[in-house]
Order: sequence, then C-alpha cells, then structure tokens
Amino acid sequence: MLKSKTFVKKTRSGGVLKVVREHYLRDDIWCGSEVCTECKQDSTVLQRDACIESSLCPYPHYLVPDTNVVLHQIDVLEDPVIRNVIILQTVLQEVRHRSAPVYKRLKDIIHEQGRHFYTFTNEHHRETFIEREPGESANDQNDRAIRVAVKWYSQHLKTPESGPDGLKVVLLTNDQGNKLKAEETVDEYIKSLIGNPELVDCLALSNDDKNEITSSKVLFPEHLPLSKVQAGIKSGSFLQGTFRASRDNYLEATVFVQGEGEDSTEVLIQGLQNLNRAVHQDVVAVQLLPKNQWVAPSSVVLQDDGAAKDDNVDEDEEEKVLTGALTETARRATGKVVGIIKRNWRPFCGMLNVSQIKESTRHLFTPADRRIPRIRIETRQASTLAGQRIMVAIDGWPKDSRYPNGHFVRSLGAAGEKDTEEEVLLLEHDVPHQAFSQAVLSFLPKMPWSITPEDMAQRQDLRHLTVCSVDPPGCTDIDDALHCRELENGKLEVGVHIADVSHFIRPGNALDKEAANRGTTVYLCGKRIDMVPELLSSNLCSLRSNVERFAFSCIWEMNHKAEILKTRFTKSVINSKASLTYAEAQMRIDDANKNDDITESLRGLNKLAKILKKKRIENGALTLSSLEVRFHMDSETHDPIDLQTKELMETNSMVEEFMLLANISVAQKIYEEFPESALLRKHPAPPPSNYDILIKAAKSKNVMIHTDSAKALADSLDGAKVDGFQYFNTLLRILATRCMMQAVYFCSGMDSDFHHYGLASPIYTHFTSPIRRYADIIVHRLLAVAIGADSTYPDLMDKHKQSALCNNLNYRHKMSQYAQRSSVAFHTQLFFKTRGILNEKGFVLFVRKNAIIVLIPKFGLEGTVFFDSKDKASPNLVFDEEGPTLKVEQHTFHIFDQVKVTISLDDSNIQHQKIRMALIEPVIPGVSVPAPEAEPQAKKRKLDR
Repeated sequence: MLKSKTFVKKTRSGGVLKVVREHYLRDDIWCGSEVCTECKQDSTVLQRDACIESSLCPYPHYLVPDTNVVLHQIDVLEDPVIRNVIILQTVLQEVRHRSAPVYKRLKDIIHEQGRHFYTFTNEHHRETFIEREPGESANDQNDRAIRVAVKWYSQHLKTPESGPDGLKVVLLTNDQGNKLKAEETVDEYIKSLIGNPELVDCLALSNDDKNEITSSKVLFPEHLPLSKVQAGIKSGSFLQGTFRASRDNYLEATVFVQGEGEDSTEVLIQGLQNLNRAVHQDVVAVQLLPKNQWVAPSSVVLQDDGAAKDDNVDEDEEEKVLTGALTETARRATGKVVGIIKRNWRPFCGMLNVSQIKESTRHLFTPADRRIPRIRIETRQASTLAGQRIMVAIDGWPKDSRYPNGHFVRSLGAAGEKDTEEEVLLLEHDVPHQAFSQAVLSFLPKMPWSITPEDMAQRQDLRHLTVCSVDPPGCTDIDDALHCRELENGKLEVGVHIADVSHFIRPGNALDKEAANRGTTVYLCGKRIDMVPELLSSNLCSLRSNVERFAFSCIWEMNHKAEILKTRFTKSVINSKASLTYAEAQMRIDDANKNDDITESLRGLNKLAKILKKKRIENGALTLSSLEVRFHMDSETHDPIDLQTKELMETNSMVEEFMLLANISVAQKIYEEFPESALLRKHPAPPPSNYDILIKAAKSKNVMIHTDSAKALADSLDGAKVDGFQYFNTLLRILATRCMMQAVYFCSGMDSDFHHYGLASPIYTHFTSPIRRYADIIVHRLLAVAIGADSTYPDLMDKHKQSALCNNLNYRHKMSQYAQRSSVAFHTQLFFKTRGILNEKGFVLFVRKNAIIVLIPKFGLEGTVFFDSKDKASPNLVFDEEGPTLKVEQHTFHIFDQVKVTISLDDSNIQHQKIRMALIEPVIPGVSVPAPEAEPQAKKRKLDR
C-alpha cells in the first residue's frame, strides 16, 4: 500500500519547494514474539516467558520505552536485568536524531542476542502507521505513534489462553501526556523490581525530582535561552568558547575562545556566580565584565574538599580567598558565563562521600578529576559503595542547587586496587581499551603467515644486509631497524627500515577504523594498550631478529661528513640480524675486541649520528630535559620496589638522530608529491610571555636567557652555568620544557606554517613508528602512492578529512601523555606506601602565594610544600609576583633554591592520595619539621629481601 508524505521547505535562494515522499506500508512486518501464531516469521527475538520480578507488573510482559526514556535512562536499559524490550522505529529514529552516543549504545544492546531487544518498524506497518493530524506537532505525533503501536501489540498478542495473567505490553514513559494514558512510569517500574533494588540508583532524575532536591534560594543567575545567546554572539556582545576549569582552584576557570585562523583568546572567570554552573569542556557563552572589574589569576591553591556545602552556604565567605593585591599588568580579560551552548558531560569516575545523616539516600559524589564539581546522587546502597570507585552521570544543574544532580552508573571496584585504578585512569583519559572486536580481528592475516613469491616480486630483497634494531629492554613492538655499510665508491649507505604496517591494515576496513580511532598505543607502567592487535604489534609487523619481515625502507648514500648525496624509498623484505637493547648496543660499540658486522655497522651509525646531532644543534635545535622515571617491579606482586630516573646513553641519541632524519626526508617527499594533503607535524614557537618564568628564574641566579629565536635560546641554555651548582643547567632545561607549546599533526593544505621549533626544521612528519602511531600509517600510505608502490583512495587526498583525522590524533596523543603521567604518579604512590617517611634534597621549581613546588631529582618527583594549614596558625607570608619570591617569616624562597624535605604518602583521602612534602631545611621556627629517624630504611630492606 502506498502513502505519500507532503511537506514544504525553504530553498537557499528564499523560494518555497514542495516535496512529496512516497511511503510504503506493508503487511509482512512481523512482531518478533515467540507467543505469536499469526506472523509467518522464521526466527523470533522476544521470549514466551518474559518474566522480570516486578510488584507492579506481576505478569509476563514486554517493555516499550518511549524516546525520552531511552535518551535519559540508557544506563538502566543497559543493565542485563532488562530483557524482552520492543524498540519502535519512531523511537530509534528520534534517538538517532537527538543523540549519537545514546543511539550507538542502544544499537549495541539490540545486537546482544541474550538481551532480546527487538526493533519493530511501526511506521511501515499498515496497522501502526499514523498520519499527522491538522495542528499536531511532530512531538505529539510521535507520542501518538508510540501509543498506537503499543495498543496494536497488546491486541495482536492476546490469545484465548492468555487470561488475566497472560502476556502484556507495558509502555514505559515519563511524559506527562503519555503518563495519563500509559500503564507505568519508568521510575515506578524500576522501583517495583523485586530482585534488583540496586537498579533504582541508575535512574536519571526527572524534573520533578530535581525540584524536590533543591532549595528555594536562587544561587545562580538564569542561563539565557539559546536564541538570545546566538543573537549576542552575532552582535559581538557575547563570546563563544570552551570552558576549562582549573585543577588547582575550584572557584576559577578560563574560557578558550577560538578566533580567526591561529588567533585565540582566553577569558578568565572567577567566583561561583560567574562560573554559573558550567562544567569542564562545556561550550559556553561569556560576557566580558567592565575593565574595572577585571582580575588576575589567583595564585592560591584551593580545593573543594571540605564538608558538603549546603545550598545556602555563604558564598562571600567561600570566595574571600580569591581577592588579592592586583597590579595593572597582572589583570586579565575577565567575564561571566551567561549561557550554555553545548554540554560535554560524560560519565565521571570517582567516589561517594557518604552522608552523615543516618538513613539518608542523598549523598555527594567526588569525581577523580578535580576540574569536575561534586555531584549529588540518590542511592540506597551507600554502605556498599563506600570505599569503591564508581561512575556517575550528571542529569542537570538547577539554579538553586550548589551542586549538579546525577545518578549512579556502575561500580568499578575497590579504590586503591591496581586494576581498579588502572581502569579509572583509562576511562578518565578517554583511552579506548576494550578488547578488539571480532569484526576488527577478522581482517588480520590467517596464520601460519609467510612471505610468498608474489610478495617478493613487489619488493626489494634486503635480507642480505646487516640490519639490527636497538630498543628499550622488554620491547616487543619493534618499529624500526638500521644498517650502515661502506660502498665500493668509498661512500656510506645508511638505511632506516620501518615495519610495513600499512601492508596489513587496508584503508577503510574495521581494523583501520579502530586503529584510526585509538590513534596511538598507550604505555602505562607495566602495561600497554595496543593500537593494533597483538598479532601485528608483537609478531608480524615487529622487526624481530632472525625472521623475515616486510619493511618500508628509507636509504641514503652519504659521505663521511654525514652529508646526504642520494635518498631513495622502497618497500622491502629484511631479516634483522640482532634485536639489541640500548645498553647492549653501547657495550658492543665500546668493546674494542668486537669487530663483527653488527658492531661495525653500529659504530658507523654512531659516528654519523654525532655529526648529525652537532649540525642540528648548530642550526638551533633545542636539547630540553624532562625527568623520566623507571620502576623496577616485583615479579610476584607487580608492585614497584625501586624507582630511579632513566639514564640516556649515546645509543639512545644514535637511534633518535636517524629517526629524525628519516622523518624529515619523508616529509619533504610527501609534501613535494601532495602539497595539499600531506600529513605533517609542526611545533609552534611559544609566545614570548611563556618564557617569563624561565627568564625570571635564570635572573635570580644572575644568568641571562635570550629567547628571540630557538638558536638564541639553545645557546643561552648551553652557556647557563652557576659555580658550585651542577644541577642548575638541568633545572633550567626542565623549566624551558614547561614553556613550550604542544607539537601537533596538521594537513599541509590547511596551514601555511610548517616550522618545527624544537628541531629547528622547516618541515617534519612522523614515519618511523607505525605500530604505535596511526599518523605514521597515513604517512606510509602517502609515501607508497608517491613512489608508485600502492594505490590511493579518496579520503587520503581529501584535505578536510585529513584535517579532521589530525584533530583526533592530536587529542588521543595528548590524552595518552596524560594517562602515562597519571600511571607514573599512581606507581610512585604505591612505591612510597611502604617507605614510611623519607627525607631528600630537592629544588624549588615554582613559587606560589601559599606554597612552593619542589622537584626531587632522585625520584623525578614533584610535590607541593604548603605553608598555610587548616590545623595550625599560618606563618607570616609575603608573596612578590615580580621575583617571584615567597617570604615565610624571615626566610625568602626563590626559584631553584635548594631545600630538604620529608616525603610521605598521605592516604587520608583514598581517592586523591598524594605525596606530602614538609620542609626540614632551611629551618624556619614554627614552620619546618624535624628530620625523621632513619627507621623506615629497615622497613625498606625487609621488603626487598
């Protein structure tokens, strides 16, 4: 049967177009139930005995959720208890239109066979199709369509033997109109589930509940409606930007406003009223305050971890600490949030603060991420959840509530346990870490795999070369291998051979999409989250010794001054002669008795690398420093038993030089061939103000730092020395690293500034690590097309798609770095847990208004020494921003001062365990603490035995 839908739409030119769509109605759309005898269906989804123990619906029943229930209560629907659910086409389409993430979650549930979720195409079924009535809104039409479908199901499944307790169809809704005509509201239904009382906690709050929880006092200004916000942005009275909450101060945030091209500005927001219920990463509209109300960023470290504040808390009292002496220069553009354009809420990990009121079901949840406000939730299982890491979603933030309202999603396990904390760390940094799906694994090569004669015909045979790899100990994903040999003409041939991952991962298949989404391998302490399945990362693509492997080779002919005479690229087959660690390679180079081919090749490479490095530094490349630590794990418990900073050897530098050279050579080639769609990497020069802290710090030791160019900075750093203070230069380089911008991937057709500041190179890309970085796979594909070794595909040449891909890669790369740092921090805490109180020498890295930040070189550890504690009277503090210096009683602290501190683990707050530092030296009466006894050492020896 054919129906037609007619509607009019406005064209770009302002005309009106009548659109007629044909809509087919059918008789052969089946109901999907085992009970049904009428439908001629081959297989069914909905079960005959659809029993969920419910005091409200004691009979067998199918559930039909309406759109709002799916959108707001997806956490409930994901629970395995909820089975035999009919998802109507009307609901599915509306959910798809309104929320892509919820739509994906719903589709995943529908595909789970054990859940018995059935999709019913009600809009094409002759008996459930409805036409829009005159004056009826689209929303009302959808509601009516849902009711009609439920009614049809109820009658269709009625059989003579079904009786009063037979199978029923229950519509779940929270819509007022439907409530009156429906059987159950979702809240009442979930509360009626006898066997699963914990599901109630997963309910998102409805508007009625939100009103109950809040107080009558309005705490925040009303958000402007979107129409006013858009008009304000258009007229320039409001700015649109991303809200970034401060980690150190919950009463402060900045809004990052993206301008034209590279320009961007930051607006400072201070105080609860001005923050106006915005949450980290929301897209907001801000209004600038008059200039006389502009303020400076607060130097106070302030955390919202006291007792739960009531809604009628005295805000002025809370914000008193923000006010400070303001110099004209320190003031920044300051504003207030007037509206929310897009909420970027996600489920947050954290812990429950159980309410002090006995029998209370309302509790505050403290997120692990300090930038997220605490969330008020209702739960009846608080005693079970205390001490556990849980996930909570925000439902809303009314203007008369001090905190947002939310609901419990799931428990992750006991806090402080390694597996739980690792899961929290991965979820909080948005690292995709689920097992690879069958669809992804189906694109892996079938085992046993071997190189065929057809493969050999397409590649250059380099198996005879003395190729070897040099990597950190325990490395199984070996991306790169090197060789160096003398040619008959007296010149040198140097090759960098990179795993040919793009041979195995073909564009657009499920394996490729998964790798593109993950973007990078994430290395945690003692664990690796692979970008590609292990069969590739640790086997077929890994350039292990004494096995034949596909490679993409970059081969140069050089003279003995390391000048490149010729460069060529080829797909090849290699057979690595040795997989060495940095230390093993170093020992071979240094051992005069060894003269085998591998050692000679390494010596040749090392000699050239030193020349290349010297040239690079002369060009203005920066040698910066950051302390990396290495944990020695207990083989039984996998807990850290020793912690030391990583030592770099000559061989680290040797490998690095040739990787840089290969990356630059490949960048030149792909940009030459594809000026519009080459994937490159740039490192922007920092704005001059970034260097203020570095210049001030050096000045405090009478050293001048010039920052007009990378070369000027590099030369200043090389010459920066202070007699009797050996570590000064390393500290300066650590500080200089903090001044740098983030290096980013970009598409050559979308940008004009290609320069890499840190490497002082006009062009750069990533080619040498395709097992662990997706950017390198794209670069391999571009290079393969450039040399005629592979065919192209549309997305590779589309600069807009390349640019969107770069955005994801930059995001994943940044998140993986944060996740790695968090993992190091967690393992550092595990290490100090068994150590009691240690005392160590350290250096002041930064000076704050009420604290100094101290670096302990021995452990590569940073910590804060606070001078104002809640439990004792504060000493006399004078902070000078110009220095910057902090005078505590009679002693003045400058950056780079040497101090002695105690280090211990403060686990009083199990969620935010932190390394506590207290001052031993210099001795300041009433402030510093006595040095601890040497007793913890005994404890340590016992542990290591």
